[in-house]
Amino acid sequence: MDEASRLASLRHYRILDTEPEQAFDDLTLLASHICGTPIALLSLIDVDRQWFKSRVGISVTETARSIAFCAHAIENPDDITVVPDALDDARFRENPLVVGEPGIRFYAGAPLITPEGHALGTLCVVDKVPRRLTDAQMEALDALRHQAEAQLELRRRLHELSEALAERDKAEQEQRKLNAELQDALQNVRKLSALMPLCSTCEINMVIPADPQAIHTVTDGVTHMLQEKHWSEQKVMEVELALQEALANAIRHGCGGDSSRHLQCIVAVEENGEAMIVVRDPGAGFDTTKVADPLKPENVLKPSGRGIFLINQLMDEVSFKDGGRELQMKKRRDGDPRQPADAPAGSSALGPITGATPESTTRSR
Repeated sequence: MDEASRLASLRHYRILDTEPEQAFDDLTLLASHICGTPIALLSLIDVDRQWFKSRVGISVTETARSIAFCAHAIENPDDITVVPDALDDARFRENPLVVGEPGIRFYAGAPLITPEGHALGTLCVVDKVPRRLTDAQMEALDALRHQAEAQLELRRRLHELSEALAERDKAEQEQRKLNAELQDALQNVRKLSALMPLCSTCEINMVIPADPQAIHTVTDGVTHMLQEKHWSEQKVMEVELALQEALANAIRHGCGGDSSRHLQCIVAVEENGEAMIVVRDPGAGFDTTKVADPLKPENVLKPSGRGIFLINQLMDEVSFKDGGRELQMKKRRDGDPRQPADAPAGSSALGPITGATPESTTRSR
């Protein structure tokens, strides 16, 4: 008998020192009744002890392996070990369990064998008087032993299934977490798509559909780029708002709200800290000299001109090319030429523009 492999198999069942279970208690009770013995046990033989998973007729939960009848029974796994009278057996007549409590005289133990052939313990019956079992009782004890083996195997498989399910749940949870992280990463990639540097000034050239939902693809990427270049939050916000307005204006007017059309956005940040943004649309263009001032009283309630007015307020320079189909905007990271160095605290680029001309700073959209 390979004791190391037997003990490893016993550990694999994870049953030692577990709570009582009805399935095993039913088997020991049946064994006691069928065999007519006051004591019946389902024992498991550990390294140096005999532990009882189920017991009838005694209160102790384990004994030393050195005095265990079952330790001898597992050495003969092919047969039921029967001791008609322990006082007549040299192996047991001096055993403390024979000369003392519980005063064992009769023992019959059927080994519990794993599918791999390891004897883990026994289903045994014990009496305090010498006796023998009938053939029918021996057959019944053997049948109960097979039921005990089946219960052990079922219990092991249930534990393995439970662990497998737990591992699956853990794997699924980790997979969901990974999917969420990948989705976030993919979203960031989408936001930054086409924002690959094309020159040393971090120039960006991208084409997007004339769909308002595509605006954030550009603005989020440009915002990220400026933040990486250590632009102030105020400057970044101003560029983001101006770019949003420019793209929305190009979608609404230059593309007529047709999402099947496309517009182009180019961004370059020079080494001196100046950002240049160009927005091109495929529209018919317009005459930039005929843009009404949205601040004049007669134009206050008119919707036209307000978007470009806001862009003028946010950016340092704004101009048009190609008959109004191309908008060019510039923003400097440090300083604002439109605002004196001694401007009062709280002033910002959102204040009124002075000296701007309709030809260079407005658009009829």
